[in-house]
Amino acid sequence: MAEPKRRVGGVEQTPARVLLVEARFYDALADELLKGALRRIEAAGAHCDVVSVPGALEIPATIAILVQAASARHQPYDAVVALGTVIRGETTHYEIVTEQSARALMDLSVSLRLPLGNGILTVENEAQAIARASVDHMDKGGDAAEAALAVLRIKRAAGCV
Repeated sequence: MAEPKRRVGGVEQTPARVLLVEARFYDALADELLKGALRRIEAAGAHCDVVSVPGALEIPATIAILVQAASARHQPYDAVVALGTVIRGETTHYEIVTEQSARALMDLSVSLRLPLGNGILTVENEAQAIARASVDHMDKGGDAAEAALAVLRIKRAAGCV
């Protein structure tokens, strides 16, 4: 049996129109996540529209609104990236925000057959958030962008464009 083809590292060119929606609740973390995501999107030769919202719960509705508007103008988005940070606090609000934003993003991605990279960090503390957001460390913004582009490449290879 032949070994399956796997892509390891590097950025494939994926000309595309990408919508990036970022939550600005923690500005410094948002800046770092955005930097990583834009670096990957630009390296792939894609065009990116960036829209900022106050927090993670506003991301799914904003994506739904803008994807629908773009499709109505016959300028659809090929992929979407969601960025933000949710840090656990003393109440159950953390669980609500993390679970509901993730569920809504998954529902959007599946129902619209839309490649979506979920880069909403869900962490216990600020130190974890900094490590994950930093482009010099874990670069989760870049990972989210690459995830969206990887699924877009699969979608295109399957002839679902």
